Amino acid sequence: MKKLLLAGAALLTATAALAEYPEKPVTIVVPFSAGGPTDKVARDLAEALRKPLGGQVIIIDNVGGAGGTLGATKVAKASNDGYTLLLHHIGMSTSPALYRNMQYKTLEDFEYLGMINEVPMTLIGKPSLPATNYAELTKWLDANKGKINLANAGLGSASHLCGLLFMSTTKVDMTTVPYKGTGPAMTDLLGGQVDLMCDQTTNTTSQIAGGKVKAYAVTSTKRLTTPALAKLPTLDESGLKGFNVSIWHALYAPKGTPKAVTDKINAALKIALKDPDFIHREEGLGAVVMTDARVNGPEHKKFVEAEINKWGPIIKAAGQYAD
Repeated sequence: MKKLLLAGAALLTATAALAEYPEKPVTIVVPFSAGGPTDKVARDLAEALRKPLGGQVIIIDNVGGAGGTLGATKVAKASNDGYTLLLHHIGMSTSPALYRNMQYKTLEDFEYLGMINEVPMTLIGKPSLPATNYAELTKWLDANKGKINLANAGLGSASHLCGLLFMSTTKVDMTTVPYKGTGPAMTDLLGGQVDLMCDQTTNTTSQIAGGKVKAYAVTSTKRLTTPALAKLPTLDESGLKGFNVSIWHALYAPKGTPKAVTDKINAALKIALKDPDFIHREEGLGAVVMTDARVNGPEHKKFVEAEINKWGPIIKAAGQYAD
């Protein structure tokens, strides 16, 4: 009888949580500074989530630092009532290898709510690079071993990860040059101080369209339809079989958030991902909005586990990690 009463009480609590949530503003923590690609995705998603969450206010809280781990730690330690969520990117799966003293466990300390989008990347070079296509670039790489500089936006950034995979796949050692953000990295690439960079379409499309950089390939498995990028081959078809890097974004809640609440958030997320305005904004960033099974928490968690297994050996082999 006691077990039945406890089960009944738990059911009533869950039902009440589902009926009442959200009663107050919901905060989405973005573990990066305002104005960047992840922040833009979060603000677009917040707008699309308002209606399916009953018109409730959604606040964006930028908690940057330590490659996104500070913001993720804040959410992992937050109250598990559904009012503090995390919107993170691929760094969710690469941080375990990059940071040896994280204050949370990626696969254990969060409820996985679903994936939002994927953003492909482009391999670009300084304007004065003599190679005009990927075939010529491979010859240039071979002829300049030991002298090539590869820019990135900092440890754990999208450009850093893509660069590591590119070096690992091509077996060409390059000097990685970390910057404090994509802006200064792009400035030095344009100025010819560094040779190459692999970065998100959100950061490179305008430069490619303006003819300010050399563009060699995209990192997706299929060619892109964006006019400025449509003629670029994939690295896979260029000879790097299986090369595929996309910077994805997803939503999380602290571990132990009631299932009734996470189910409601997931349902709202699925509605938001079909919002025409949201889709239009994401396409403007070069992003592909999720439509497959990874919009569900369990499937996204399986994907993150696979990503951890993919990136861990690459990062450790490069010896590029932080305390």
